[in-house]
Amino acid sequence: MTTRNLTVGVAAALLSLGAAGCAVEEATTTESGANVITEGTLTVCTSLPFKPFEFRQGGEVVGFDIDMADRIAQANDLELELVITGFEGIQSGQALNTNQCDMAAAGMTITDERAEVIDFSDGYFEATQALLTNDESITSLEDLDGKSLGVMTGTTGEIYVDENAPDGVEVRVFEDLGLQSTAVKSGQIDAAVQDNGPLLDFAKDNPDVFVTAEFDTGEEYGFAVKKDGNDELLDSINTVISESREDGSYDELYEKWFGQAPASE
Repeated sequence: MTTRNLTVGVAAALLSLGAAGCAVEEATTTESGANVITEGTLTVCTSLPFKPFEFRQGGEVVGFDIDMADRIAQANDLELELVITGFEGIQSGQALNTNQCDMAAAGMTITDERAEVIDFSDGYFEATQALLTNDESITSLEDLDGKSLGVMTGTTGEIYVDENAPDGVEVRVFEDLGLQSTAVKSGQIDAAVQDNGPLLDFAKDNPDVFVTAEFDTGEEYGFAVKKDGNDELLDSINTVISESREDGSYDELYEKWFGQAPASE
């Protein structure tokens, strides 16, 4: 989950530079009652790289989250615009509170702590934590006693490691998924804990690293809007999630980005 740059109508670099203090003066309201910071546009904050949810490909930002966000924009007769920013600003609510965007889509796990500062949609993706390593004999956190383990700042993976790793594990913190997974591949660290989707995707493309364990944490990803500030947009997001599951379009997107349809419940 995290970092940024220019793409698909994204004035990302400019917005990122002024992120902390720069806010759009006022929002406009769509026919459905949703508040948007730019008329005719759904502005969505995301964070890169978090493949296959959001990542850069051929000069544009693509991924499962981006396709879902585009469906939400279409349902409101809006054009999609992306703002690429840091994950910490998204999960803390800062990006939404300073009107950098109307909605956040960043492979973000729904947690009670985050729900205190942002409003989450219904869950749209079941996730769990996984262990990426360059040594197939490492299959648990206990196996990392005396070794190094990478986590990404501000993530549920960092929380899981803080609560469950043995004292002898050397925990190193990374700013984004790309740095974290590359550190495992290059041997800078022995392993990393991160969400299962991007780690499985990375291991698929890099045969010298392995996902050797998954930790069932009962997590779900949710989209987000400003806390107590955009109920109509939140309702629309939930409607799109529900209808896409019912009409089969969710399964089509899932198979497009993950190579297979989601497991039946």
